[in-house]
Amino acid sequence: MRAIRVALIGDHDEEKLAHRAIPVALQMAGSALWHPVEWEWCGTSSFHRGAGARLEPHTCAWCVPGSPYESEAGALEAIRFARESGMPFLGTCGGCQHAILEFARNVLGHSDARHAESHPDALLPIIAPLSCALVEARGTILLQSGTAIGRIYGRSVIEEGYHCSFGLNPKLEHLLDGSALRITGREPGGEARALELAGHPFFVLAQFQPERRALAGELPPLVSAFISAAAEFRPGGSRA
Repeated sequence: MRAIRVALIGDHDEEKLAHRAIPVALQMAGSALWHPVEWEWCGTSSFHRGAGARLEPHTCAWCVPGSPYESEAGALEAIRFARESGMPFLGTCGGCQHAILEFARNVLGHSDARHAESHPDALLPIIAPLSCALVEARGTILLQSGTAIGRIYGRSVIEEGYHCSFGLNPKLEHLLDGSALRITGREPGGEARALELAGHPFFVLAQFQPERRALAGELPPLVSAFISAAAEFRPGGSRA
């Protein structure tokens, strides 16, 4: 049985709790599926010369928390490759934010879309400060029925941990209307907390950090589903 090879898109920092949790979560998911899992930390600057050659040896890609990244352009190139190739993709926290940014630019055609953390004076800040920062906090998320994330969790209301201050700008979320990238989870006040890409084998975005559950000895449902999708992945998937 060939190992599932996970590309961790981000700049590894052992001081970040999420970065300590991710290997634990991957080990737990592999053990639960009786499938060997390996992972490689892929610094965002390593994608400067193209993401294809860097990611093709891997089975799936996870864009991890830790923005601003050393190379925003590198992260976006890696996300674009996963989206276009059909490679199973998970984006959590900063990874979620940059996947939205990549989609806004390369699919919706908003080349001026920006992340306000790196571009505070942007004219089109698709990623903007949250109305209430969620730093070392837990929050409730309401999941839409009939969605991938709803099936993954098996219920409509969940609670997850956060360490973030930015997310999809509520004033600009209408830009996603009618597109393949759909909001599938919101906090009780209405701000987006989860999204998924229709027509893709597995492309799920979480503003929260589900990997944190692993440090408490609990298998994160979203990570388990991600690895399960990777086990079934064959190159040449659909394009968004």
